[in-house]
Amino acid sequence: MTRGILSSCYARLRNEISVEGIREVYRDFYRDEPFVRVVEGPPQTKQTWRSNFCLVHPTVDRRTGRLVVISCLDNLVKGGAGQALQNMNLMLGFPEGMGLGGGDHLSLK
Repeated sequence: MTRGILSSCYARLRNEISVEGIREVYRDFYRDEPFVRVVEGPPQTKQTWRSNFCLVHPTVDRRTGRLVVISCLDNLVKGGAGQALQNMNLMLGFPEGMGLGGGDHLSLK
């Protein structure tokens, strides 16, 4: 496994919702977050290697009626140092991603 954190989170849904609907909710929520990407397929840690991005894949398990969210990040970049730099940028009025790389190498397919 490539370094990073891969998580699977589960929650009960109060109402029935389509996979497309839940992804739209996530896209709306993270719309202004430059380092979060809502992706169509389950992410892998190698997709975030050496980047400050967090990939989030929400889906619905119809059998159990639960929301399933799989996410991953490279905790060596998006760890304490990356968070400190991102927060410093915001506090000092710099572009949020300054010094954190553009993530142009990400393969989100």
